[in-house]
Amino acid sequence: MVRAIKPMTSKTRVLAVDDDPSVRAAMKSLLAAQGYDVDLAGDGAAALERIAELPPDVVVTDLDMPKLDGMGLLKELHERDADLPVIVATSATEISAAVAAMRAGATDYITKPVDFDELALSISRAVETRNVRVENENLRRQLREQHGEGLKGLLGSSPAMQKVYRLAKQVASSRATVLITGESGTGKGELARAIHTLSPRADKPFVSVHCASLAETLLESELFGHERGAFTGAERKRIGRFEQAHGGTLFLDEIGEISAATQVKLLTALQERRFERVGGNEPIEVDVRILAATNRDLAADVEAGRFREDLYYRLNVVAIEMPPLRQRAGDVLALAEYFLRRFANENHKEVHEFSDRAKTRIRAHRWPGNVRELENAIERAVVLCEGTAILEEHLPQLNASGPTLEGITVPGATMAELERYAILKTLEAAGGSTVRAAEMLDISVRTIQYRLHEYGIKKERRE
Repeated sequence: MVRAIKPMTSKTRVLAVDDDPSVRAAMKSLLAAQGYDVDLAGDGAAALERIAELPPDVVVTDLDMPKLDGMGLLKELHERDADLPVIVATSATEISAAVAAMRAGATDYITKPVDFDELALSISRAVETRNVRVENENLRRQLREQHGEGLKGLLGSSPAMQKVYRLAKQVASSRATVLITGESGTGKGELARAIHTLSPRADKPFVSVHCASLAETLLESELFGHERGAFTGAERKRIGRFEQAHGGTLFLDEIGEISAATQVKLLTALQERRFERVGGNEPIEVDVRILAATNRDLAADVEAGRFREDLYYRLNVVAIEMPPLRQRAGDVLALAEYFLRRFANENHKEVHEFSDRAKTRIRAHRWPGNVRELENAIERAVVLCEGTAILEEHLPQLNASGPTLEGITVPGATMAELERYAILKTLEAAGGSTVRAAEMLDISVRTIQYRLHEYGIKKERRE
């Protein structure tokens, strides 16, 4: 069922459902006094009729009612609109019923007699949670429109990410093995899942193995499974990840960390599409699409004899490189704002924006830990923030290893970072004139305009 998102009105509409007329009257009076638009219903059946006429933003319902009780109403509402917040009211002696309601999809519960300050806070949180969910849904819809269905785990509109999106869509429909490279924290796992979601195998398992986290003997058993008695502690037969991923996709993260012996067995499995469990001799055939990722230079490892050349070429049928965050200048603030909304919602905090100085710091930092570092920094900032805006002091200290040019560390900066600094400082010196800046830098006006678009900066051309 496709759910239509109802636009929010200026007032939050609350439907209060209770078979006690005095409780309904009290709710209407007190909630209306706090600025809510309140509708009333005496039981679950009447509530469903009222909802059909005028959908609410949140429902507050008693559990013990005639005709259709609170649990029945909750079930009906969850089937019609799983995102509609429902708060249940129950006596302090019937907490087990509230727990059951929460498991059935209720957003929150309150105990009777109702503390109206507590109820107002619960309503506010429920509506905010729904608003964030709607906003995220709109963001995902925009990403699907721009980049195609299945890339919802990836954020960013920079040229570097546009290239990633194009490659992902091109390879998704094939069964070709893909090697995803890039620094730690760039989102290689998210890209792998997006490729699987775009592929004809989307309804089959997506199985992930972090190869660096397991010892050699454990990794072999993890991948291929083992028979009972294959080694000490193997008290029963175990199905490996290859078998679990049959018909779907197997993602091998940090593939460069596997041992030489495991490399041999993995190569055989890829070439022949079959393998034997550890301690077994019966060949098992599987249909699995392999995606692999690494932050190592596997070509250099091949040259140094640390990684098998034949396995490297078997994995590297199609290569996609995830760009580091420092090459995605136009995406940094958009990602930071996404994380801000997410962590503010998770921590039930009214934090809505970044101060200008905080934005400057976020843009200036190189983010060597990439998206993961940015995510952790924003989570920390949200936790420390006591107001509605993230300030500069809420962000972690940004360490520099040498002289800086407004956040660019020299030496250590990339050519792209130095170019960005030169263009922006020259534009500033030229009073914002792209023509004069182009003459000073001996480049074309079109190049400056393209770079400004890449940086996410809107600049009117001035003569």
